[in-house]
Amino acid sequence: MASLVDKINKLNLSRRSFIKASAVATAGLTLAGCGNTLTNIADKSESEKEGEWVTAACWHNCGGRCLNKALVVDGVVIRQKTDDTHPDSPDFPQQRACVRGRSQRQQIFGADRLKYPMKRKNWAPGGGKKELRGKDEWVKISWDEALDIVAGEIKAAKEKHGNRSILALGERGLTNHYDFSKILALYGGCVHHVGTRSLGTWRLTPGKIGPMPGSTLNDRLDLLNCETVIMWGSNPAWSGVSGGVYYAKRIKDAGAKFIVVDPFYNDSLALLDAEWIPIRPVTDTAAMLAIAYAMITMDDPVTNPIIDWKFLKANTVGFDAESMPEGTDPKDNFKDYVLGTYDGVPKTPEWAYKICGIEPNKIRYLANEFRKDNKLAFLPAYSFARNKNADNVPQMVMTLGAMGGHMGKSGHCTSNNQNASAFNGGPALVSAGGKGLPTIANPVDDVIIDSELWPSILKGEYNYVGNLDDLKTITKGQKRKIDIRVLYHGGVGAILQSRDGMKLGIEAHRKVDFVVTHAFSLNTQAKYSDVVLPITTEWERVGGFLSGGREMLIMHSQVVEPLYEAKDDQWIAIELAKRLGVDHKEAFPFDTRQQFFNQIAGATVATTDGKGKEPLVTITASDINAWGVTGEPQQGRITLKELQSRGVYQVERKPGDNFGFIALEDHFETNKLLIYSKELEDTINDMGFSKIKAIPTYIPPEDGYERTFSDWERQIKGEYPFQVVNPHYLRRSHTVFDNVPWLREAWTNPVFINEDDAKAHSISDGDTVLLSSPHGSTLRTACLTQRLMPKVIALPHGSWVDVDEKTGIDTGGADNMLCGAIPTGQGTSGWNTAICRIEKYSGNALVPDAQKPQRIIL
Repeated sequence: MASLVDKINKLNLSRRSFIKASAVATAGLTLAGCGNTLTNIADKSESEKEGEWVTAACWHNCGGRCLNKALVVDGVVIRQKTDDTHPDSPDFPQQRACVRGRSQRQQIFGADRLKYPMKRKNWAPGGGKKELRGKDEWVKISWDEALDIVAGEIKAAKEKHGNRSILALGERGLTNHYDFSKILALYGGCVHHVGTRSLGTWRLTPGKIGPMPGSTLNDRLDLLNCETVIMWGSNPAWSGVSGGVYYAKRIKDAGAKFIVVDPFYNDSLALLDAEWIPIRPVTDTAAMLAIAYAMITMDDPVTNPIIDWKFLKANTVGFDAESMPEGTDPKDNFKDYVLGTYDGVPKTPEWAYKICGIEPNKIRYLANEFRKDNKLAFLPAYSFARNKNADNVPQMVMTLGAMGGHMGKSGHCTSNNQNASAFNGGPALVSAGGKGLPTIANPVDDVIIDSELWPSILKGEYNYVGNLDDLKTITKGQKRKIDIRVLYHGGVGAILQSRDGMKLGIEAHRKVDFVVTHAFSLNTQAKYSDVVLPITTEWERVGGFLSGGREMLIMHSQVVEPLYEAKDDQWIAIELAKRLGVDHKEAFPFDTRQQFFNQIAGATVATTDGKGKEPLVTITASDINAWGVTGEPQQGRITLKELQSRGVYQVERKPGDNFGFIALEDHFETNKLLIYSKELEDTINDMGFSKIKAIPTYIPPEDGYERTFSDWERQIKGEYPFQVVNPHYLRRSHTVFDNVPWLREAWTNPVFINEDDAKAHSISDGDTVLLSSPHGSTLRTACLTQRLMPKVIALPHGSWVDVDEKTGIDTGGADNMLCGAIPTGQGTSGWNTAICRIEKYSGNALVPDAQKPQRIIL
C-alpha cells in the first residue's frame, strides 16, 4: 500500500495534462475579464506508456455522468480519456466527459485526501468544547478508536434521550437507502430528513395536478420537428454538459427558433443564438399569468386562433366556469381570475411588467408563440421552482401548455427539461438491476423538512408533515418536540453546505453533543465534525453502474486499490453494527462484489421492437466462477467481459426507429389536467407553512422581488435592494470538485454584477465585494457584465464556506450563507429566493481561490 501512495505522490499531475481548451464548455464561451480559461496543452508522452484503460466512475450529480477512462500503469492512474468506443454521429453521439470528469485524478489522488480516522483535539465524550467545531486541530486515531467513539456516542444518546435524538443526514425520507442508516434502523431507528431538493415545487405539485414534470418530454428525434422552443430558467451548457446541449443544437440546426426567459444571458442562450427575454427572479408566475391574459384577449377562433379550446374542453378541469368541478364555486375558475372578473385586478402584461420586468409587448409576443398552430416545446427548468411560495409554478406551466394544446403530439410538448433527460424524454432503454439487499424498516417515523432542518435543532421543535418522497404519507402539519443530540453524516450529499440557512447550520453543528462524518476530503460537514471517518471513492470500490440518459448505461470498475487507511461506507456500517450489538447480515447478507454482480445480472435493454425488455449481459458459468459469486448463466446482448472493457452500453438511435417517444400520446383517454386542484390547495394549506389557492395565482414570495423595497407602492428600495440567483457552475457539480486546484484555476467563481449597478455602487471589475442578506454574509470578487438584469446578481452555487471567525463573514462565496431557512408551501428549499445588498469591501482583498491552500491534513 505504501508503495502505491509513494508512486502517486511522485507522479507529476500537472495542469498541462488536464484538457484542451476547446472542451472547457460545450458552449465555448467565457466571460470577459473573469479568468475562465484553460491552457490548450496536452502531455502526449504519457499516452505512450503501457498500461490498462479502466472505466472510472464519474458519479457526481451534474446530470451528465459521462464515460471516463483511466490509464492505469503499475497501479497508478497517469491519464484520463473519454468515450471513443464508437464513431461519433448526430444520432449515435459519444458520451464525452466534461472538464469536471476529466479533473477527477485531482479529486481521487489530491493532496487533501483524508488518510486516517481523526478526532478533534478538544473533543470529549458528550461534546467537549463544542464551540471549537470548525476551528479545532485534528488528531490522528486508529480505526478501532474511531469506531468505538462513534458507537459509544450513539449508545449514550439512545440511553439518555432515545432513538429520536439521532439524526441521519444524507438520507431520503424513511427509505434507509444508505448503508449506515440501515444499521441505525436495526438499532431502534433514527430521525431522517427530506427536502424538495433540486426539484423545488416540482416535487409535490405534479402529483396533485397531472403528469409533470419529466414524463412529459418528447424524445430528442421528435423534438427535431419543433418550430419554437421556449426555455425558461435553463442553462444546460453549465448545469448538465452531457448530451442535452448537443441535442438542443441539433434542434436549432433543424430550423427551430429558441427563446430563453432568464435573468442571465447564459452560455446556452449564446450557443443557440436564442432570443433573450430577461425576467426578474421569482416573478415567473406573474409573467405567465400575463401570457395567459394575452392569449385569452388576443384569441379569435376565426381570425386569430391562439387557444386550443377543443383541447381545454376535453382534457382540463377548472379553466373556465363551465369546466369547474361539481360542487365548487364557478367564480373560482382560472380564466376569470386572469381577467380580473371578480377581484378587479386583470393580470395584464402591464400589471405583470411592474413585477417581472418583461415589457408588455414582449409578453404579447410570447403569448403569440404559444398559439396552437405553432409546433412549440415549452421547456422550463427545475430552477425557477426552487423558490419560496412557488407551489403553483408547475401548475401554471401546465396551464399555459394546455392553452396552446402543446401536449401529446409530434413537435409539441410541455415539460420540465433538466439534467440527464434534457431534450430527450422517454423511458430508459437500458437499465441496471438492483443489488438485491433487503429493505430495513425504520421504527422512528420523524422526518424533518430540509428548509427547517437547522432551526429544528436549535429550537427543539419542527412541523411534521410526512415524507415528501412518498406523497401518500403527506399529512396535516403537526408540531413535534425534537431533541437532536447526534448528527451522523454518512449518506450522499453535502448537507451542511447545501441546505438553506448555512449560518444556522453551523450553529446547529456546534450545539449538538456529537457529529460524525464519512468523507474522503475535509468538506464542510467534515470540518465541523468531532470525528471524521476516511472513506474510499468509487475509483477504489468494486464497481457499479451510472446512467446519464435514457439510451446509455455506464458500468465502471475498480481503478486502484484503496488509498491510505480509507474504508468503504458498508465496511464502516458493518463494524459499527458489531459494536452496537445488531446483526449486520440482516442488512447486508452478502458482500459488495455479489451486490455488483446482481446489478449486472439484472440489467435490461429494450427489445428491438421497442415493446419489451431483455437481459443486457451474457453471463457464463466461467464468469460466475471467476467473479467468485453465486448466480445463473444467461444470454444477453453483450458479454460481461466486453461490457467491462467498453464500460458503456448505448442503444443506437435513428429516425423512424422503435424507440421514439411522444409524451402523453395516450394519456388523455382516461386522465385530465387539473388547472383547478382542490387536493393541491388542501394538501399545501394543511401542511401549515403558507397558503395557496386551487388555481395558479401570484403570491409575493418570502425574500422575493417585493421584499427588495421598503415601500412597494411608492417603489422605494429597501435595505436589501438586490435579488440573488445561484446558477450551477462548471467548476463544480453542486459542491463536489470545489477543492480541485485545476478547476479553481480555470473557473474563478466571481459574483456577476450588472455593469450599471456596479458603477452606481462604485464597484470596479476585480474588486472584493461584501454581499449581505438578512441571513448571513459572504465575500466575492466582482465580475462586471451586461449579461444580467439590473438589480440581479449571480452567485454560483456550491462554493465551500470559509468563515472568518473574527467577523463572522464567509470568505468562500457560499451561496447558502445568503439563503434563509424559511419553509413555505410544501416546505420548498428556496435557494433562488434570496435578497441582499452589495458594497465594496473595506477590508483586505480576497486571495484568488486557486491560491488558497487546500484543507490538507498531513
